[in-house]
Amino acid sequence: MLNPKASLATNDFRSDTFTTPTPSMLAAMMNASFGDDVYQEDHITTEFQREIARLTGMEDALFMLSGTMGNQIGVRVHLNQPPHSVLCDYRAHVYAEEGSGLAVLSQAMVTPVHPANGIYLTLDDVKKWTILGEDIHTAPTKVISLEVTIGGILTPIDEIRRISEFARAHDIKVHCDGARLWNASAATGYSLADYCQYFDTVSMCVSKGLGAPIGGVLASTESNIKRARWLRKQLGGGIRQAGVLTAPALVALKEVWPSMKETHEMTKKLEKDLAALGVVPQIPVDTNFFFIDAKKSNVDMGILLEQCEKFNVKLMDERIALHHQISDEAIESLKAAIAAAVQITKTLPSDYVSKVPSGGYNITSKMNEYS
Repeated sequence: MLNPKASLATNDFRSDTFTTPTPSMLAAMMNASFGDDVYQEDHITTEFQREIARLTGMEDALFMLSGTMGNQIGVRVHLNQPPHSVLCDYRAHVYAEEGSGLAVLSQAMVTPVHPANGIYLTLDDVKKWTILGEDIHTAPTKVISLEVTIGGILTPIDEIRRISEFARAHDIKVHCDGARLWNASAATGYSLADYCQYFDTVSMCVSKGLGAPIGGVLASTESNIKRARWLRKQLGGGIRQAGVLTAPALVALKEVWPSMKETHEMTKKLEKDLAALGVVPQIPVDTNFFFIDAKKSNVDMGILLEQCEKFNVKLMDERIALHHQISDEAIESLKAAIAAAVQITKTLPSDYVSKVPSGGYNITSKMNEYS
């Protein structure tokens, strides 16, 4: 793993958003260019955007202040005059965690779909819920938004291809909430371009697993990015000296992204170690997340959070998030806290009322909380 000693996030399992800038990122910020990006005069920002375009195989890219901004603008560039609707997973961040942005900014209805397999959307799900035709009672599907990864789960690239082919056959645009597309690429070996060929717009975060301090990036065609720049300005995202933000993002691409595979391996090892304690996940552990199934694992979440505090590790709910700054010592402390919680739970009287309700997290609010 990268040296985590200078970070406050060494024991923070709440989210990979709690990562902090590395010394080399801070140095890059100190030596950043100070051009005005509203006038497209900042050369480091231009370099960053060109590098993203190259990696994704897209024509152009645009730095965003957040993943939420990238998602909302990424969808909005495809939409013009209502009525129109966006189809997505019912847990999707773009729908459930972005302040009703699709309704407010794009005036769009949303078709939230529960995957039949309980894990990720398939072409069968999409076909079942896509609204086609000209029935005046409906809002036709104009955008399909896929989240990769969703809760750390990998949607098979062949399934993404099938959905994309269906969408294009029906003149429907496909957006990717790729906040953690970096993780998907690291886990599967497919390049960003391999994934992005199936999307019309792709939004990615640099402030989650990559560990840069602020922002995200939207990749698409030149015409879409031209409109996206206008929309970004409208939302207050026109940045002057953007180089102080894009310089650490460039460092993150070179320094942190290559370490993600190691983070995934640590998460898989944690899964095995927790299995020995009888603690099992709710959903597959594909990348850097482990969601505790509190009911099946017979662990009271209130007790577990108390033990985490005792063992000096930070956990917020059933989601355990690993990242490049988590230390080996913190993982051992987390396992000790979980082991203690399992044992204490066994001694609880049958009428004990937990401080934190267990038996499964609310998947809509918990999967993406502190996303």
